[in-house]
Order: sequence, then structure tokens, then C-alpha cells
Amino acid sequence: MAVEQNPPCERNGVIMGKELSLKPCQCGQDTDQEVPMRTPKRLYAQERIIYQPELLTCLHCGDLLVTCNYLAWDKTVQTLEHVLSIATRPGRCPHAACPGSRMRLLSAQAQRMAPAGSTYGYDVLVRIGWLRQHQRATYGEIHTDLAATLRISPSHVRSLYQQFSLPLLACHERQQRDRLAQVAKEQGGFVIALDGLAPQGGEPQIWCIRDLSTGLTLRSGWLAQQDQPTFEAFLAPLKQLEWPILAVLSEKQTGLVPAVASVLPTSRHQFCQAHYLRNLAEPLAEADAAFKVELRQTVRQHVGDLIRREPQTAAGQAGVLTVTGPVPSPRKEPLAATSPTSKPTIAPASSKPEVDAVVTQLFRHTRYLLTLKGRPPFRLAGIETYERLHRVARFSLDLLAKRYEPRLVQLYQGLQSALSSCAETSQELQQGAAWLHDIAYILEPATTQPMRAAHVAGQLRGYLDTVRWWSDVTPSLKTFGRHLDTVSRSYWSGLFHCYDVPGLPRTNNELESRFRDTRRRLLRTTGQKGQTQRTLQRQGAWELLPRPPTEAKVLGALRQTPSEDLAQERQRFAEHRQRFRMQSRSLRQTQAQFDHLRQRWLALQPTGTG
Repeated sequence: MAVEQNPPCERNGVIMGKELSLKPCQCGQDTDQEVPMRTPKRLYAQERIIYQPELLTCLHCGDLLVTCNYLAWDKTVQTLEHVLSIATRPGRCPHAACPGSRMRLLSAQAQRMAPAGSTYGYDVLVRIGWLRQHQRATYGEIHTDLAATLRISPSHVRSLYQQFSLPLLACHERQQRDRLAQVAKEQGGFVIALDGLAPQGGEPQIWCIRDLSTGLTLRSGWLAQQDQPTFEAFLAPLKQLEWPILAVLSEKQTGLVPAVASVLPTSRHQFCQAHYLRNLAEPLAEADAAFKVELRQTVRQHVGDLIRREPQTAAGQAGVLTVTGPVPSPRKEPLAATSPTSKPTIAPASSKPEVDAVVTQLFRHTRYLLTLKGRPPFRLAGIETYERLHRVARFSLDLLAKRYEPRLVQLYQGLQSALSSCAETSQELQQGAAWLHDIAYILEPATTQPMRAAHVAGQLRGYLDTVRWWSDVTPSLKTFGRHLDTVSRSYWSGLFHCYDVPGLPRTNNELESRFRDTRRRLLRTTGQKGQTQRTLQRQGAWELLPRPPTEAKVLGALRQTPSEDLAQERQRFAEHRQRFRMQSRSLRQTQAQFDHLRQRWLALQPTGTG
């Protein structure tokens, strides 16, 4: 590698490789003379570097290469630290009969400075991707961070992220074949997980195939339909892998189950136990939601007016609570702080503010309990609201034993009346919830000893039979017991492989958490739910790809990307985004697209109108 260092062009009066007839200090003093007018470049290289090929011998005949008398890969590159002018002198085989004579070998080090088609170095592209994905920065924030050292526009930041950073991540995933092969050799094959994001507005659904041992994404893309032929086409390339697919983890989608059986007949198909439990809890969750509505209405009928009362405010401030702004609400004197372990002091007889403070806090807590939300299969809002309102009633009774307060009497009596009318329904729901907890414990017991699939299946079968033939239950619980048995039978064939296949998890929560993290990150960077959804449709498969843990490792990995691979991935990215060219609310852009379509249509061979 030869290095030619020149002082800054402004000092030497050199523009475009030619020397000016005037010194910089003389420019503008006598511009009517023979000095030609030129628009100076705004970006000047601080250093000129000419690289030589690292390979010295021909790949075909082994003879020494000769250096060409011209430059290739000649470009100005902006890095995070410098502005460089780089080039490489190609090498070729001197023998005309050798196939290597037609090859022009470039410097690998020069190509690792910046990818083809970009005048920004790999470190700039990695910084943009790192700030966008790891720091969750907006394009404006990234531009502010880079503008101090680079000549770059906000729109260029967006373009570099979409056109280079994301395709480079996809190329990095394909470079991990050796790592995949090593892991597959150690365990005899691959263990993969499949899942997809729910489609929005009739758009195709994003699906992802992930290797569970390495965390690498094998395939990530969009499916127009979720039927057996589509899933078979999506899974078919996995048969070309050198190592077999030992097991597949997924939900129990209708078209996916026969597709896995057809494409990967020797693989064990494990169904996600979390979704199994969620399907078990569906009728119970519906009954609990209806129970919560009924309980909330009953409680509000009895104590609604009472718990909505707030302490009296100053005269002329009725109904006004805390107000801020140039004219805020008056600040109250803070109450004396007491620790939970300190002994309470005896309040004087005239302690109405203290009584109001205690009662108001209890009323606010009761109002909050009426707003609880459920999260099936185990967090059921109706049952939780009922139990916690019972605690409020008992706590009110404890307070009344120490001091009489009419409002607490109304609260206690109202809650008791409301809860007693819902007691029977609550007991039924609690029994159904107990069955779900028992099934979950059978699938994941608190034991350190490994279990076999046959043992877990036997325990679950025995428990389901007991629930189904339980005689001392209500008709609704009887129906729920039959539902547990029916759903379990539909899941049975793929419910227990995780106990016999090492590395096969019970649930698909890890892949689903990646989907959730991607949604949260895009919501942070876009600021809009609609824009988040549009971003997932346009580039979601690339956004889901994992990245190395540090920025330095990302830079080291992406610099090894072959230029041909990057060019193909950029073309793949552009072809996918082409699908959305007509999806714009801009009338100007839409009209331009119509004009383009009209020109293409008029170029076709005319036919009769019929």
C-alpha cells in the first residue's frame, strides 16, 4: 500500500488536481484577469491513499501479478474521523493465455473502507444503524449526532439506513453458515422456531424462522396467505441445508401443521404451551370478563356516588383538584412523614383532615380496583377485582373497630351487598382458574430432575380425566372441563416433544418478545402507530434481524461483506419496497405514478376496444 499525503487543498491552491494561478489570499482581488471561474468543491480530502492488492500471485497459474497503470475504486470517503481520497491499483496476471489475465484484483483493504455505491465509510453506516436500532434514535437525532463531523443531510441519513445498514445486516446473517454448521454438527441438526406478526389491513404477514441454538434468523419475509401451499414454499429451502431439522417450535396454525408434516416429515413439531394454555382459558376468560362488568356495575350501584367524592376544596374551587400553570392551585402544607414501623400517635378529637385523608385514599383505591384489566390465561381481572374488594371491605371493618366513621360504614355495607350477590359466580371462576394453574404446574413442575415426555403426558391425561368426570361441579364447570379435554386432545401430538429434545423450549415467547421489542423500537423512532405499521410492511423483515452486541463488533462483521452479496441484497430490498410505490397520500406523488403507468400502458401494442 502506497500512501501519498498532501496538505489541505485550500493551503496549496489546488482544485480538481490543478494548481491555481492565484494564491488563496489573492482570490477576489483581481478576478477580471485570466483566472477561470470554477465552483470549488465543498468537500476536500484530508489524505490521499493508494492501495495495492494484498494478493501477489495469480490464482490460476501462481505467477507474480503485475500492477496496472491506472486506478480503480477511486472515490472520496467520509469516515467518522477523516475525509479520505482512496484508490487502488489493480493487479493482473501477465500471461495472456492464463484465465487470470482477464481478472483485475483490487485491494481488500480499500474495499473495506466503504461499500460500493456509497461515499460514506462503513463506520458511518454502522453508527447510523447502531443509533437507530440500539439507541432508538430518530433520523433527526442521528443527523444531529453526525452533522458535527460529516457533511450529510437528514434525508441522506434515512437513505443510508434503508439502502445500506439494513441490507448489510442481512448479508451478515448469511455469513454465519460456518457457525450454524458447527452448532448443527454438535447437536446433530437444527432446532428452529416459527412465528408471524398479525397482518394489518389485509397486508401480507411477516414470518420469521429462527435457529434457537444460535439466535440467527434463517428466513424472514412476507407471506401473502397463511395456507398450506404458502407455508410449504416458505419451509422448502430448509431441506437444502446440510444438516437436518430436528424439531420445529410454533403455534398451532391451521395451514402450518400439515406444511411442516409435508416438508419436514422427520422433524418433531412442538406446539407452544403458552398458546395452548391461552386456548384452554378462552371460555373462562370470556366468563371472567362478563363477571367483571357485572361486578363493576353492582359495586357502582351501591357505592358509586360515595367513592367518587373528593375532599372539600377551598371556597370558589368546588370540583377543582390540582392545577398547574402561571396561575396554579395553592400549595398545601405537607403532612408529617411517618415510617411504616413507627408507632402511631393519638390524634386529637378535632382530627377531621386526618380522617378525610384516610377515607379519601381508601375511596381512590376502590375506584382503581374497578379499572383492573385482565391478561389471560392466569391474570383474570374479574376474580382479582372480587378478591381485592373483599380485602377493602375487611380493612374498612378493621378501621371501624377503632373509630366510627359514617362513610366507612357506607363503604363496608355497600361492598358486602355487592360482593355477596356475585359470590357464587366468583367461586365457579376460581375453581376453573385452579384447574388452569394445576395444568400449568404439570407442564412445568418445580423440580430439578429432567422429565420424560411420556411421564408428563401420563400425568396430564390423568388430571384431565379427573376434571372431566368430576361430579360435584356446576353445569358451567362441567362444560369447561370438557373444553379442557377437547383442546388438549387437539394439541396432544405436539405438546410433549420439548421434554425429549435438548434445546427445544416449551414456549415461543423468545421469538414473540423479539417482535414486541421491534414494535416498541419502531414506535419510539417513528412516534406514530400508523407509521410503525407502515415501516413493518416496508422493511420489517430486515428490522427483525439480530445484530452483534457491540458497535465495534458490528463494524468488524459488516466490513467483511462481499460487494456482490450487498448488491443483491440492496436489489432485493428495492424490489420489495417497489410494492408500496402507489401507497402514498400525496396527490403529487400519486399523479406522477399515474403518469408513469399511463406511459407504460401507451407503449403496449394497441388492441381493439371490442
